[in-house]
Amino acid sequence: MSVLTDEQLESLARQLDEREQQLRAEVRGAREEAQIQQEMDAGVVGDTGDVGQAKTRDDIGHAEMERDVEELMEIDEAKQRIADGSYGECVDCTQEIGYARLRVQPAAKRCTECQERFERVQSTTASPAARI
Repeated sequence: MSVLTDEQLESLARQLDEREQQLRAEVRGAREEAQIQQEMDAGVVGDTGDVGQAKTRDDIGHAEMERDVEELMEIDEAKQRIADGSYGECVDCTQEIGYARLRVQPAAKRCTECQERFERVQSTTASPAARI
């Protein structure tokens, strides 16, 4: 059970709401921008350099949108933990996640120690191509 005060919990919930709104606006803007760019590129014949630049731009935009959508899912999970009363409790060791960590990363689901362990395991199990 989390030892966050009601005031701390409300502050963190506001942070989550604000970040969610910001990310939704970014995703919406990125989708609109991609649609506009696609319409502008339709029928335009370019050289291989133009094609390469367009592909790179598209790949970066896609990666940014994926990152934003992933963060939106993490925010949703954090809100679910708030609703069920488990927010602020590490999903791995069930110990308290410190308020200072949550202020910096309000969607955190692991304490610092478990997060570090998780990241070490992820880095050693990632495929060689993913580490490049």
